[in-house]
Order: sequence, then C-alpha cells, then structure tokens
Amino acid sequence: MSEAIPSLERSVHAKNWRLVLLGALAVAGVLVLGALILIQQRTDLERDRAIALQQHSFEVILRANQLTGGIASAEAALGRYVVSADRNLGQQYSDQWGKAGEQLQRLRQLTGDNPTLFAQVRQLQRVFAERGKELDATALYTTFKRNSDAFGAYYQVRESPARKQVESILDDIVEQERRLLRDRTRAAAQLIENSSYASRVLSGFGLVIALGAVVFGWLAIEAQGDRALADADAAWERERTGQLREAVAAATAQLREEAREREVAEAKLRQAQKMDAVGQLTGGIAHDFNNMLAVVLGGVELARRQIESDPREAARHLDNAMEGAHRAAALTRQLLAFSRSESLAPEPVDAGALIRGMRDLLDRTLGDAIRVEAQDRGMGWRIWVDRHQLENAVLNLAVNARDAMNGRGTLVITTGESRLAANEVGHCAAGDYVSVAVRDSGCGMTPEVLERVFEPFFTTKPVGKGTGLGLSQIFGFVRQSGGGIAIETAPEAGTTVTLYLPRYKGALTGAVAAPVLVEAAEDKAGDSYDILVVEDDPRVLAATLAALRELGHRAVGCADPLHAPTAIASMASLDLVMTDVLMPGQTGPEMIAAVEATLHGVAVLFVTGFTGEASAEQLRDRPVLRKPFTVAALSRAVREAVAGEAQRMGQAAE
Repeated sequence: MSEAIPSLERSVHAKNWRLVLLGALAVAGVLVLGALILIQQRTDLERDRAIALQQHSFEVILRANQLTGGIASAEAALGRYVVSADRNLGQQYSDQWGKAGEQLQRLRQLTGDNPTLFAQVRQLQRVFAERGKELDATALYTTFKRNSDAFGAYYQVRESPARKQVESILDDIVEQERRLLRDRTRAAAQLIENSSYASRVLSGFGLVIALGAVVFGWLAIEAQGDRALADADAAWERERTGQLREAVAAATAQLREEAREREVAEAKLRQAQKMDAVGQLTGGIAHDFNNMLAVVLGGVELARRQIESDPREAARHLDNAMEGAHRAAALTRQLLAFSRSESLAPEPVDAGALIRGMRDLLDRTLGDAIRVEAQDRGMGWRIWVDRHQLENAVLNLAVNARDAMNGRGTLVITTGESRLAANEVGHCAAGDYVSVAVRDSGCGMTPEVLERVFEPFFTTKPVGKGTGLGLSQIFGFVRQSGGGIAIETAPEAGTTVTLYLPRYKGALTGAVAAPVLVEAAEDKAGDSYDILVVEDDPRVLAATLAALRELGHRAVGCADPLHAPTAIASMASLDLVMTDVLMPGQTGPEMIAAVEATLHGVAVLFVTGFTGEASAEQLRDRPVLRKPFTVAALSRAVREAVAGEAQRMGQAAE
C-alpha cells in the first residue's frame, strides 16, 4: 500500500508533467498557429496592395501612351487640314486635340498620389497648352486661306521646343512609372519569398511540436493546408495578371475598331454639317440679295412712273437703283474675297474721312430709329487697306449692331490712333495703329457666343437672316491687312468692336477721296473701234453690243467661242476682241490662244464675274473687266485695252 502511493504519486507527477508539457506544447502550437495566421494575413494584404500598385502603374503607362497617340492623331489631322484646307479635317483636328486634353486630365488624376509625377504632369499641362496655341495658330492660317503661311507654320511647329518638351515629359513619366513598377514587382516578390520562408520555419517548428503532441498534429496539417491555399492564391493571382494583360490587348483592339466606326460616323456628321452650312449660307445670301434687288427694282419702278412728270425725281430713283446694284456687286466681291478668288486692292485711306463719307449710306441702311455718331479722334494718320473691304467691314459691324439693338438705339463710330506693344491686341506687332471702334447700346454677347464669334458660318440670327460670314470675313480682312480685332462686351451692356490697322507712313499717290457710289456717264467723244464681242449669254451679249454702239464703236457679236475664228476672218477690220472668260465648250483664254496667230496688233479684253481656274498665265496679263460693269467702266476698259496693245506693239518694234 505504502509502495503503491509513491507509484501513484510518480504516475500523477508524470501525468502532471505530461499535462504541463502538453499545455506548453498546446500554447506553443497556438502561438505558432497565431503567427502563421498573422503572417498569412499580412502576406495577403501586402500582395493585394502590391498587385493594386502594379495595376495602377500599368494604367498610368497606358494613359500616357494613349495621350501620346492622341497628340500624334491631332497633329496628323492638322497636317491633313493644312494640305487639303478641308474644314471638316479642321474640326477633326479640334476634336482629336480635345480628346488629348481629356487624356491629360485623367493622367493628372492618376498621378495625384505621387508628388513627383504630379508636378511633371502639371508642367506637361502648361507645355500642352503652349503646344495647342501653336497648332491653333497654324489652323487659323488655313481657316482664312493663308495656305503658304499655314505650310510654313506647320513645318515650323513640328520642330518646336514645346513639342519636344511634351514628348520628353511623357517619356520621362513612362520611364519613371516603369522603374516604379519594377521596384514594386521586386518588393512584392521579396515579400512573398520572406513570407514563404517564415511560413516554412514556423511550419517546421509546428511539425516538431506535432511529434511531441499528437493532439496538435492536426494544427500542423491545417497550417500546411493554409500554406497550400496561399500558393494557390498566388498562382491564381499570376493567372489573373495574365488575364489582365489579355484584357488590355482586347480592349485596345476594341478601341481601334470603335475608332474606325467613329470615323465613319464623323464623316456622315461632317456631310450633314456641310449641308447645313450650305443652307445657312444660301439663305443669308438670298436675304442680302433680296434687300439689294428690292432697292434696284423699287428705284426702277419709281423712275418709270416719274420719268415724264418729274425727270429729276426719276433720275434720283435711278441713282438709288444704281447704288443698290453697286452694293450687290460689292457683296459678290466680298464673297470672292472670302473664298480667295479675288485679291485685295490696298491704297492709302483716311479712316475718318471714309467714315464721314459713309454717313448717308449708314443712315439709309440702319433706318431712322438708329442714331449714328461719328467721332474722329485721330491725328490725320492713314492706313494701307482695301477701301471697299474696309467699307464692308464697317457696314457689317453697323448692321450687326442694329440687330443687337433691335433696330433702335445709338451707334457710335470712333476713329483714333493707338500705340500698341507687341501682342497687346491679338498677334499685332509693336507700333502705331489707326483704330476704328464701333460701339452699340444693344444686348451684348455671352462668353459662349464671344468664343465662337469669328467662326465661319456661326450666327445667332434666324435661318435666312445671316450667312455667319460677316465677322469671320472682317477677321480675315484685318489679319490679312496686318492688324487685329478687340471686342468688349457683356450681356445687356452693349458691344464695342475695335479694328486696329497699321499706320501707313509712305507717300500718298493721290488725294484720298470719299467713296463714289454712282459713276458719271462716259463721254461718247473719242476714237471708234471695230470690236468683236464673244459672249454665250444672249442677254449679256445684247446689252454689251448696245452699250458699245451707244459709245460710237462698231461692234459685232458672237455667241459661241468655237465660231470666233470664222467671225474674226469675216471682219474687214478688227481693233479689239472682247470675250467672256468662262463659257461652255471653250473658255475665253483657250479661244484667244487658238486664234492668237491671227490677232497681230489686235487688243484683247477679258470680261468676267468669276475667273474660276483661269490663272494670270492663262490670261497672259491681258486686261480684265469685272461684271457687272457700267457704260463708263466699259468705255474706259476699251480705251485702255487698245492703248495698252498699241504700247506693247511699239515696244516690240523698238
């Protein structure tokens, strides 16, 4: 009994020792298990964070490359626009550049977490804006048909510092993000390796513990299972990364396909916009011509009624009709100048005297409810411009002001002098300028309207009430004359449009007179000539023959240029061939070239309203009479053509 007690005590002591050991092993196993769980959770969190950072880097690189492609697409569209002068390509350039700006904004959002890249993106935004100004200036040259300047500007901006700086910044951003991506990839790999090593050590320790305590064996198995699960997760993440790359490639292909489809849709939209612009232009021109034809028809009708009872009043109405016809011809010249089919004819002009000479025209055009004030604050400075284009510009501004005032208010036209610094107004060089300011008390313009005010075909007037060409023509005329335009406006505060034109310091070739609206009748006295008139329009042919015979010339008509050689051969004497330029079957220059061998000493006078494709070489420096023409202009043209031919013959004989 006494021996059994020590044995029992030893057994209990051994059992207690085993329990203590088992408890210690259990505690150690719990600690090992806890350590494994913590390491696994930390590994998962760091792995997820590393993958998120890698995806972020991929997105930054992808966005930077898309921005590079967008800028290249915009510059390519600008190049096509400069070459073709197609306004639709100009719109495509504007759209591409806008999309590139959106890509840049998204890139800025993506780099907000990286101060270094964020600072570079802000610098890129500034350089991108400078690059946009260079490209916009090139596009403006093409918009206003200054093709040679557009080509020069385009090739110049292709190698501009702004472009190189944009490319350098983008390359630097991509390279930095790639280095960051490599560092993050290495850090993630190192983290996984360290975590795996720690897991192996702890798992080994757990296995040792499991050898001492079977009760903790299942813990070691579970830890091993957890490690296997972690490896499976890593493999799944690697597979997911591959799938992400494939998804990026598929998305890129889809974007390219969508871009092609978008180009087709944009082509259809451009066609619709083109037709809308043509309709707007047609309606506006019809409106303006109807106004002028109303003046012509009204004057002729009133003259017919009073030609017997009051000849003076009838003559006044005929003068009004002639003035309306001259304004219609001026509108035609304006349209031709806008399309660059008729060049400017500059001369020294006193702006103050020109405005004073337009007072009667402005009063009749704007109506009695508009009070016109002309203020000349200049110092007698003159400008070198096309008088008719300046008149049209002032008249267009006055009509716009009338519409803004709803036909009632005060219009102030002020001429003055200004000394401008470089680029103080638009792209004007530093120097002396004559200013012509047109101020109204109308409704003013909103900032949205002011941004588009110089766009061709843009108008806030109803369909048929304006072409949308007025301010764009004025802009092109002023830029072509070396000046600039400034606009001050606000809603319900009126508008002031100021034209700045360079001061002319050269010698005057003659007095600067006020514009003459109706030409004086031509004196019939003078030499009589034998003239052949080639004109396919029977009404124009009959009117021209009647005018020549009224002037005392012997005129013969020919309605078909192909019959002109026969008509020339049948005439006993011939001093002048007067021919239209554009005719069916054969043009005037082609007809003259065919019979030139038989025209020794015979003068040639071309008559046209639009020379079309006829170049100066085809016209061979022969004089040109523009349609419509007066009898006085016809008489002068005939005399000058014959005299010019006689002078050339005399020089050839010497």
